[in-house]
Amino acid sequence: MNYKIVNIRTSAKVDPKDSVLIIYTGGTFGMAFDKDGSLAPFNFGRVIEMIPELKGLELRLTVISFPEARDSANIQHTDWDNIAYIIYENYTQYDGFVILHGTDTMAYTASALSYMLKNLNKPVILTGAQIPIGYIRSDARENLLTALEIATAKQNGHPIVNEVCIYFNLVLLRGNRSSKIRSSTFAAFQTKNYPVLAESGINIEYNHSFMATHNPDAKIKIVRGFDENVVILKVFPSISEAVVKAILNTKGLQGVVLETFGSGNTMNFPWFLKLIERALKKDIIIYNVSQCSGGEVLQGRYETSKRLKELGVLGGGDITTEAAITKMMFLLGTEKNKSLVRKKLIKPLNGEMDE
Repeated sequence: MNYKIVNIRTSAKVDPKDSVLIIYTGGTFGMAFDKDGSLAPFNFGRVIEMIPELKGLELRLTVISFPEARDSANIQHTDWDNIAYIIYENYTQYDGFVILHGTDTMAYTASALSYMLKNLNKPVILTGAQIPIGYIRSDARENLLTALEIATAKQNGHPIVNEVCIYFNLVLLRGNRSSKIRSSTFAAFQTKNYPVLAESGINIEYNHSFMATHNPDAKIKIVRGFDENVVILKVFPSISEAVVKAILNTKGLQGVVLETFGSGNTMNFPWFLKLIERALKKDIIIYNVSQCSGGEVLQGRYETSKRLKELGVLGGGDITTEAAITKMMFLLGTEKNKSLVRKKLIKPLNGEMDE
C-alpha cells in the first residue's frame, strides 16, 4: 500500500525526548476546513498549526496515513493486519503508538490488535473524535494530546501502559474490554466489566493494579489470520424458526456468537434447541455472550441456559460482543484444531475476560 508519511518535530529542540508513531486510518477526527470553507481530509503537515499545544510535548512524530481514509464502518480484518504490521515493523523505533480511528468500530479494532500483538511492551492507544478537528467544539484536540502524553508516559524507565487501549473523553480503557455506548455525547466508550485504567484531569491518574505489567524480556510477535465465516446471532422475543435456521445453515459457517438474555439465557423452545444441537453436530462453534453491557454469562444458572451448556455451547463469561467476535475470527483463522479453539475461547487470551 502507498502510505502517506509525514515527519513532525513538535519542539525546536534538536533531539526531542520522546517519539510516537501515529497511524491515521480515517474517521471523524481527520476532517478540517479547507480554504474554501468545506470539510476535507486533514493535512497532518499542518498539525502544529491546528494544535499549537503540541509544542509543549517535545516529540518526534511520524504520521503514517492510509492511502485512502477509511470510514470506520468500512474497516475490514485486512486493515487490522496492516495496522498490526506497521506497529511490528516500527516497534523498536518509537516509544509508543497512537491510532486515529473512527469510533463506530474502534472497539473491534482494539480487540483484534490485542490478540495479534503478542508480548506487547509499549502503549498502543486508539483514539478519535465525535466532532471533526475542523470544528471549534471538537474533542479531537484533547483526545490526541492526551493520547500522545500517555503513549510516552514512563515510570522507572519503562512505559506505564503496556497494552492496547482506547483513550476517549478523559478516560483510558482496556481496548478489548471496551464498547461504544453513545453516539451523541463525547463520552462514547465504557468498560462496564472492567475498571478504568486512567483518568485525565489536572494530572493523569493511573490505575496501576488493573494494567498489564511490563516484561522487559518479552519480544514482540505478530500473529495474523482471521476467518470471516462467523456470525452474531442476537436472540429476541418471537424470533422465528425460519430466521434462526437460515443463519445457522449459512454455507461455510464456522462459528456463532450467540447474544443471549441476562446471564446467558435463551428461549427453550424445542425447535430452537434442535437447531442449536444440529449446528453443534456440524462442528460449528457457538459462543454464548450476554446482551447486557455489564453482563456475564453463567450457563446453567437458570433452566433456560442449562440445556445450552449440556449441548456444548461455550460460555463467554463477561466478554464483550466486540471482543468475542474478533476473538472467534482470530482463533478460527490461526488455529487448525477446533478443540484448541474451543479451549481458548473460554479462557482469556490477553485480558479480554475474567479467568
